[in-house]
Amino acid sequence: MPRVDKIEFARLTGERPRPAGANARLGPHGQAVSPPVALITLDDGSTGFGWARVIEADAREVIGIDFDALFDPESRLVRPEWRAWDFALWDLAAKRAAKPVCALVAPSPVARPLCVPCYDTSLYFDDLHIGSDEQAADLIGAQAAEGVDRGHTAFKIKIGRGAMHMELDAGMRRDVSVVHAVRRVVSPTGRIMVDANNGLNHNLACRILAETAEANLYWLEEAFHEDPVVYQALRLWMRENAIATFIADGEGLASPSIEAWAADGAIDVLQYDLRGRTFSGWIECGARFDAAGIRSAPHNYGDPLANFYAAHLAPAIARFEMVEWDEATVDGISAPGFSIRDGAVAVPDTPGFGLEPDLVHFRRAVADAGFVVRR
Repeated sequence: MPRVDKIEFARLTGERPRPAGANARLGPHGQAVSPPVALITLDDGSTGFGWARVIEADAREVIGIDFDALFDPESRLVRPEWRAWDFALWDLAAKRAAKPVCALVAPSPVARPLCVPCYDTSLYFDDLHIGSDEQAADLIGAQAAEGVDRGHTAFKIKIGRGAMHMELDAGMRRDVSVVHAVRRVVSPTGRIMVDANNGLNHNLACRILAETAEANLYWLEEAFHEDPVVYQALRLWMRENAIATFIADGEGLASPSIEAWAADGAIDVLQYDLRGRTFSGWIECGARFDAAGIRSAPHNYGDPLANFYAAHLAPAIARFEMVEWDEATVDGISAPGFSIRDGAVAVPDTPGFGLEPDLVHFRRAVADAGFVVRR
């Protein structure tokens, strides 16, 4: 069996099409991205490339191990102790099988081409410097139009301006104006989600849903810190007011009880972070969520590589919702064959995840500030 012979690691740099502003709890997110990536080489010359938040000591632990021993023979997932390397290992396994990752993890043959629904997640508080609600809403609407030009039909809008960055009532009015402006840009059937980053409470959540009812919101995300009592109260109010918006949560430091609350009907969509849970971990989560009738929507923000990972994950989960698409380019990584059209990302048949590193660029970054560990 081939063994892990060499690991190279570096951070690469890239940027979004425009700077990302604040959300309900944080200041501006900026334009730069800097994904940590690893290239794993086996002693037969095969390689896998992927996101990895690791240190050199982690690499020394995996050097020399049989490749097959990194995967559990029953689940066929990467063993929990090796999941720091999860994305690169899946890339390597799929390349060795001469298949795209999605074909390895799907329970049945994947349609070709695989097209997975996705949404633009770029609509932040880029309007805080503007005094007029109308002008502010026009700005965010124009940003949504940029997303439409890139092929998106679904959008997530940050709300909760009144939690920190604006006076409460003024912030709520601004949130409502922005939602309606985006709906004017998006087709009547296009999905619009809102994400409050825990910046609301029960009464404010009811207000935002009531005042945007005509916009037909698809889901309300992280309305407040998870609380099953408050969520059930919100659910009751929604039923009484004929609002069918889904409740989504679980992205951040979610309660260990959140899956039980979702199974009881308090939450419709769970959103554990894709990189934090790992690809293998999300396959496990997705199976549990499918069995419980819970929808899956892995969180992705801050690293564009996870755009592509989520698209490959989708066929493994029956109740997968959409890929959260954080548009950005990374110097030294290309993704030939991927495209977004009519609100879905088309996934090529390229073996692995379909991401191609420029090895000259990558190894320059390794030499500058990364590391190499050899057997």
